[in-house]
Amino acid sequence: MSKLRQMEVFVAVVEAGSFAEAAVQVGMSAVMVGRHIQSLETALNTRLIQRTTRRQSVTGEGRLFYAEAKTALEQIEYAFKRVEASTDRPSGLLRVTAPMTLGSALIGPLVTEFMQLYPEIQIELILSNKVVDLYESSFDLGFRISERVDVNLVCRPLPPYRMVICAAPKYLATWQAPQTPEDLSTHRILTHTSWNNRFAWPLRQGNKDIPWPERAVLKSNDGKVLLEAAIAGCGILMQPDFLVAAALVSGELVPLMSACAPEPKPVQMVYLRSKKSLPKLNAFVTFISERLGSSTPKPHAH
Repeated sequence: MSKLRQMEVFVAVVEAGSFAEAAVQVGMSAVMVGRHIQSLETALNTRLIQRTTRRQSVTGEGRLFYAEAKTALEQIEYAFKRVEASTDRPSGLLRVTAPMTLGSALIGPLVTEFMQLYPEIQIELILSNKVVDLYESSFDLGFRISERVDVNLVCRPLPPYRMVICAAPKYLATWQAPQTPEDLSTHRILTHTSWNNRFAWPLRQGNKDIPWPERAVLKSNDGKVLLEAAIAGCGILMQPDFLVAAALVSGELVPLMSACAPEPKPVQMVYLRSKKSLPKLNAFVTFISERLGSSTPKPHAH
Protein backbone atom coordinates (compact mmCIF):
# COMPACT_ATOMS: atom_id res chain seq x y z
CA MET A 1 0.00 0.00 0.00
CA SER A 2 1.41 3.39 -0.97
CA LYS A 3 1.83 6.00 1.76
CA LEU A 4 0.05 8.57 -0.42
CA ARG A 5 -3.03 6.35 -0.77
CA GLN A 6 -3.02 5.64 2.96
CA MET A 7 -2.99 9.38 3.64
CA GLU A 8 -5.89 9.92 1.21
CA VAL A 9 -7.93 7.20 2.89
CA PHE A 10 -7.17 8.51 6.39
CA VAL A 11 -8.19 12.06 5.48
CA ALA A 12 -11.41 10.72 3.92
CA VAL A 13 -12.21 8.74 7.10
CA VAL A 14 -11.70 11.78 9.33
CA GLU A 15 -13.81 14.02 7.12
CA ALA A 16 -16.56 11.47 6.45
CA GLY A 17 -16.81 10.34 10.07
CA SER A 18 -16.97 6.62 9.31
CA PHE A 19 -15.25 3.90 7.34
CA ALA A 20 -18.43 3.22 5.34
CA GLU A 21 -18.87 6.84 4.26
CA ALA A 22 -15.17 7.19 3.47
CA ALA A 23 -15.35 4.04 1.34
CA VAL A 24 -17.76 5.80 -1.02
CA GLN A 25 -15.46 8.81 -1.25
CA VAL A 26 -12.34 6.83 -2.12
CA GLY A 27 -13.98 4.11 -4.20
CA MET A 28 -13.13 1.01 -2.19
CA SER A 29 -14.80 -1.31 0.31
CA ALA A 30 -15.08 -0.41 4.00
CA VAL A 31 -12.94 -3.46 4.78
CA MET A 32 -10.16 -2.16 2.53
CA VAL A 33 -10.44 1.27 4.15
CA GLY A 34 -9.87 -0.42 7.51
CA ARG A 35 -6.80 -2.20 6.18
CA HIS A 36 -5.32 1.08 4.94
CA ILE A 37 -5.87 2.70 8.33
CA GLN A 38 -4.41 -0.29 10.16
CA SER A 39 -1.35 -0.31 7.90
CA LEU A 40 -0.87 3.42 8.41
CA GLU A 41 -1.11 3.07 12.20
CA THR A 42 1.41 0.22 12.10
CA ALA A 43 3.84 2.31 10.04
CA LEU A 44 3.48 5.27 12.43
CA ASN A 45 3.42 3.02 15.52
CA THR A 46 0.53 4.97 16.99
CA ARG A 47 -3.27 4.86 17.16
CA LEU A 48 -4.86 7.46 14.87
CA ILE A 49 -8.52 6.47 15.19
CA GLN A 50 -10.07 4.97 18.29
CA ARG A 51 -12.66 2.42 17.16
CA THR A 52 -15.45 0.71 19.09
CA THR A 53 -18.48 -1.24 17.91
CA ARG A 54 -20.66 1.87 18.14
CA ARG A 55 -18.48 4.83 17.26
CA GLN A 56 -15.07 6.05 16.23
CA SER A 57 -13.07 9.08 17.31
CA VAL A 58 -9.84 10.67 16.14
CA THR A 59 -7.01 10.57 18.69
CA GLY A 60 -4.76 13.54 19.43
CA GLU A 61 -2.04 12.03 17.24
CA GLY A 62 -4.67 11.43 14.58
CA ARG A 63 -5.73 15.10 14.57
CA LEU A 64 -2.10 16.15 14.25
CA PHE A 65 -1.47 13.73 11.37
CA TYR A 66 -4.73 14.76 9.68
CA ALA A 67 -3.66 18.41 9.55
CA GLU A 68 -0.29 17.55 8.08
CA ALA A 69 -1.69 14.96 5.64
CA LYS A 70 -4.40 17.36 4.45
CA THR A 71 -1.82 20.06 3.75
CA ALA A 72 0.45 17.60 1.92
CA LEU A 73 -2.39 16.26 -0.25
CA GLU A 74 -3.54 19.76 -1.14
CA GLN A 75 0.01 20.67 -2.17
CA ILE A 76 0.29 17.56 -4.33
CA GLU A 77 -3.06 18.29 -5.99
CA TYR A 78 -1.98 21.88 -6.60
CA ALA A 79 1.24 20.68 -8.23
CA PHE A 80 -0.68 18.38 -10.57
CA LYS A 81 -3.14 21.15 -11.45
CA ARG A 82 -0.31 23.54 -12.30
CA VAL A 83 1.32 21.07 -14.66
CA GLU A 84 -1.96 19.88 -16.21
CA ALA A 85 -3.16 23.44 -16.79
CA SER A 86 0.14 24.38 -18.43
CA THR A 87 -0.39 22.04 -21.35
CA ASP A 88 -3.16 21.94 -23.91
CA ARG A 89 -2.95 18.16 -24.18
CA PRO A 90 -5.60 16.51 -21.96
CA SER A 91 -3.95 13.98 -19.68
CA GLY A 92 -3.91 12.69 -16.12
CA LEU A 93 -6.42 11.10 -13.76
CA LEU A 94 -10.04 12.26 -13.87
CA ARG A 95 -12.23 11.15 -10.94
CA VAL A 96 -15.97 11.09 -11.64
CA THR A 97 -18.92 10.22 -9.42
CA ALA A 98 -22.43 9.33 -10.62
CA PRO A 99 -25.64 7.68 -9.37
CA MET A 100 -25.61 3.94 -9.93
CA THR A 101 -28.16 3.38 -12.71
CA LEU A 102 -27.27 6.58 -14.55
CA GLY A 103 -23.61 5.74 -14.21
CA SER A 104 -23.72 2.11 -15.27
CA ALA A 105 -26.26 2.37 -18.09
CA LEU A 106 -25.48 5.79 -19.57
CA ILE A 107 -22.23 7.34 -18.32
CA GLY A 108 -20.20 4.11 -18.25
CA PRO A 109 -20.48 3.40 -22.00
CA LEU A 110 -19.67 7.05 -22.76
CA VAL A 111 -16.56 6.85 -20.56
CA THR A 112 -15.38 3.87 -22.61
CA GLU A 113 -15.82 5.87 -25.81
CA PHE A 114 -14.12 8.90 -24.28
CA MET A 115 -11.05 6.89 -23.26
CA GLN A 116 -10.58 5.73 -26.84
CA LEU A 117 -10.45 9.36 -27.96
CA TYR A 118 -8.16 10.47 -25.11
CA PRO A 119 -5.78 7.59 -24.28
CA GLU A 120 -3.64 9.81 -22.04
CA ILE A 121 -6.53 10.39 -19.60
CA GLN A 122 -7.20 7.81 -16.89
CA ILE A 123 -10.75 7.64 -15.54
CA GLU A 124 -11.90 6.61 -12.07
CA LEU A 125 -15.70 6.29 -12.19
CA ILE A 126 -17.30 5.68 -8.78
CA LEU A 127 -21.01 4.87 -8.70
CA SER A 128 -23.07 5.63 -5.60
CA ASN A 129 -26.56 6.94 -4.90
CA LYS A 130 -25.09 9.03 -2.08
CA VAL A 131 -24.34 12.63 -3.07
CA VAL A 132 -20.58 13.15 -2.88
CA ASP A 133 -19.36 16.54 -1.67
CA LEU A 134 -17.00 17.81 -4.37
CA TYR A 135 -15.43 20.28 -1.94
CA GLU A 136 -14.48 17.64 0.61
CA SER A 137 -13.48 14.87 -1.80
CA SER A 138 -10.93 14.41 -4.57
CA PHE A 139 -13.56 14.00 -7.30
CA ASP A 140 -13.25 16.30 -10.30
CA LEU A 141 -16.82 16.03 -11.56
CA GLY A 142 -20.18 14.65 -10.49
CA PHE A 143 -23.51 13.80 -12.06
CA ARG A 144 -26.59 14.73 -10.03
CA ILE A 145 -30.27 13.90 -10.45
CA SER A 146 -31.57 16.98 -8.70
CA GLU A 147 -32.81 20.54 -9.15
CA ARG A 148 -30.79 21.70 -6.15
CA VAL A 149 -27.10 22.17 -6.88
CA ASP A 150 -24.61 24.27 -4.89
CA VAL A 151 -24.61 27.79 -6.33
CA ASN A 152 -20.81 27.81 -6.31
CA LEU A 153 -20.53 24.81 -8.63
CA VAL A 154 -20.40 25.10 -12.40
CA CYS A 155 -23.45 23.26 -13.70
CA ARG A 156 -24.19 21.72 -17.10
CA PRO A 157 -27.84 20.69 -17.52
CA LEU A 158 -28.24 17.38 -19.32
CA PRO A 159 -31.36 15.68 -20.70
CA PRO A 160 -33.81 15.00 -17.86
CA TYR A 161 -34.22 11.65 -16.15
CA ARG A 162 -37.47 10.23 -17.56
CA MET A 163 -39.06 7.13 -16.09
CA VAL A 164 -40.90 4.51 -18.14
CA ILE A 165 -43.35 1.94 -16.77
CA CYS A 166 -43.19 -1.31 -18.71
CA ALA A 167 -43.49 -5.09 -18.66
CA ALA A 168 -42.72 -8.06 -20.90
CA PRO A 169 -45.41 -9.40 -23.27
CA LYS A 170 -45.07 -12.80 -21.56
CA TYR A 171 -46.00 -11.18 -18.23
CA LEU A 172 -48.98 -9.38 -19.77
CA ALA A 173 -50.15 -12.65 -21.32
CA THR A 174 -50.84 -13.86 -17.79
CA TRP A 175 -51.63 -10.60 -16.01
CA GLN A 176 -54.06 -8.00 -17.33
CA ALA A 177 -52.27 -4.75 -18.16
CA PRO A 178 -52.81 -2.09 -15.46
CA GLN A 179 -54.63 1.07 -16.50
CA THR A 180 -54.24 3.18 -13.34
CA PRO A 181 -51.74 3.38 -10.45
CA GLU A 182 -54.31 1.69 -8.19
CA ASP A 183 -54.27 -1.37 -10.47
CA LEU A 184 -50.60 -1.96 -9.56
CA SER A 185 -51.65 -3.23 -6.12
CA THR A 186 -52.68 -6.54 -7.70
CA HIS A 187 -49.48 -6.96 -9.76
CA ARG A 188 -45.97 -8.31 -9.27
CA ILE A 189 -43.75 -5.24 -8.81
CA LEU A 190 -40.02 -4.69 -9.36
CA THR A 191 -38.53 -1.87 -7.26
CA HIS A 192 -35.21 -0.05 -6.88
CA THR A 193 -33.99 0.11 -3.28
CA SER A 194 -32.95 3.77 -3.54
CA TRP A 195 -36.56 4.91 -3.84
CA ASN A 196 -37.56 6.54 -0.57
CA ASN A 197 -39.01 9.78 0.75
CA ARG A 198 -35.90 11.70 -0.30
CA PHE A 199 -35.71 10.24 -3.78
CA ALA A 200 -39.20 9.04 -4.65
CA TRP A 201 -40.86 8.65 -8.05
CA PRO A 202 -44.60 9.24 -7.45
CA LEU A 203 -46.96 8.32 -10.27
CA ARG A 204 -49.40 10.89 -11.62
CA GLN A 205 -53.16 10.54 -11.74
CA GLY A 206 -54.91 13.81 -12.47
CA ASN A 207 -53.78 16.23 -9.77
CA LYS A 208 -52.78 13.46 -7.37
CA ASP A 209 -49.39 11.86 -6.72
CA ILE A 210 -49.60 8.11 -6.17
CA PRO A 211 -46.58 6.34 -4.66
CA TRP A 212 -45.03 3.38 -6.44
CA PRO A 213 -46.17 0.26 -4.55
CA GLU A 214 -44.05 -0.53 -1.52
CA ARG A 215 -44.68 -4.26 -1.80
CA ALA A 216 -42.44 -5.86 -4.43
CA VAL A 217 -41.44 -9.34 -5.54
CA LEU A 218 -37.93 -8.08 -6.27
CA LYS A 219 -35.97 -5.15 -4.86
CA SER A 220 -32.44 -4.34 -6.03
CA ASN A 221 -29.98 -1.45 -5.99
CA ASP A 222 -29.04 -2.27 -9.60
CA GLY A 223 -31.33 -1.14 -12.41
CA LYS A 224 -29.89 -3.72 -14.80
CA VAL A 225 -30.87 -6.56 -12.45
CA LEU A 226 -34.43 -5.23 -12.42
CA LEU A 227 -34.37 -4.87 -16.22
CA GLU A 228 -33.35 -8.49 -16.71
CA ALA A 229 -36.10 -9.62 -14.33
CA ALA A 230 -38.70 -7.59 -16.25
CA ILE A 231 -37.59 -9.02 -19.61
CA ALA A 232 -37.88 -12.51 -18.09
CA GLY A 233 -41.51 -11.75 -17.24
CA CYS A 234 -41.09 -11.45 -13.48
CA GLY A 235 -43.14 -8.28 -13.05
CA ILE A 236 -43.79 -4.62 -13.84
CA LEU A 237 -40.80 -2.33 -14.01
CA MET A 238 -40.28 1.43 -13.73
CA GLN A 239 -36.81 2.55 -14.80
CA PRO A 240 -35.25 5.42 -16.81
CA ASP A 241 -35.82 5.57 -20.56
CA PHE A 242 -32.14 5.13 -21.44
CA LEU A 243 -32.04 1.82 -19.54
CA VAL A 244 -35.13 0.27 -21.15
CA ALA A 245 -34.90 1.86 -24.63
CA ALA A 246 -33.33 -1.13 -26.39
CA ALA A 247 -35.79 -3.58 -24.83
CA LEU A 248 -38.72 -1.40 -25.89
CA VAL A 249 -37.43 -1.21 -29.47
CA SER A 250 -36.90 -4.99 -29.64
CA GLY A 251 -40.33 -5.68 -28.20
CA GLU A 252 -38.94 -7.48 -25.14
CA LEU A 253 -40.79 -4.87 -23.08
CA VAL A 254 -43.89 -2.80 -23.82
CA PRO A 255 -44.75 0.57 -22.22
CA LEU A 256 -47.60 0.85 -19.74
CA MET A 257 -49.56 3.78 -18.27
CA SER A 258 -47.45 6.44 -20.04
CA ALA A 259 -49.78 9.21 -18.86
CA CYS A 260 -49.13 8.18 -15.25
CA ALA A 261 -45.33 8.19 -15.45
CA PRO A 262 -43.55 10.41 -12.87
CA GLU A 263 -42.48 13.94 -13.65
CA PRO A 264 -38.96 13.93 -15.16
CA LYS A 265 -36.14 15.05 -12.87
CA PRO A 266 -33.26 17.34 -13.93
CA VAL A 267 -29.83 15.82 -14.50
CA GLN A 268 -26.81 18.03 -13.82
CA MET A 269 -23.11 17.64 -14.57
CA VAL A 270 -21.26 19.67 -11.93
CA TYR A 271 -17.68 20.57 -11.08
CA LEU A 272 -15.71 23.11 -9.03
CA ARG A 273 -14.92 26.50 -10.56
CA SER A 274 -11.32 26.03 -9.49
CA LYS A 275 -10.98 23.03 -11.82
CA LYS A 276 -12.58 24.45 -14.96
CA SER A 277 -9.19 25.31 -16.52
CA LEU A 278 -8.01 21.69 -16.49
CA PRO A 279 -7.76 20.32 -20.07
CA LYS A 280 -8.78 16.80 -18.95
CA LEU A 281 -11.96 18.16 -17.33
CA ASN A 282 -12.81 20.41 -20.27
CA ALA A 283 -12.34 17.54 -22.70
CA PHE A 284 -14.69 15.31 -20.69
CA VAL A 285 -17.34 18.01 -20.19
CA THR A 286 -17.32 18.87 -23.88
CA PHE A 287 -17.53 15.21 -24.89
CA ILE A 288 -20.47 14.42 -22.58
CA SER A 289 -22.26 17.61 -23.61
CA GLU A 290 -21.91 16.76 -27.30
CA ARG A 291 -23.13 13.20 -26.80
CA LEU A 292 -26.04 13.96 -24.50
CA GLY A 293 -26.77 17.61 -25.21
CA SER A 294 -26.12 20.53 -22.87
CA SER A 295 -26.43 24.27 -22.58
CA THR A 296 -23.83 26.87 -21.62
CA PRO A 297 -22.25 26.16 -18.21
CA LYS A 298 -23.76 28.23 -15.44
CA PRO A 299 -24.03 28.31 -11.65
CA HIS A 300 -27.25 26.74 -10.46
CA ALA A 301 -29.39 28.74 -8.06
CA HIS A 302 -31.05 27.20 -5.05
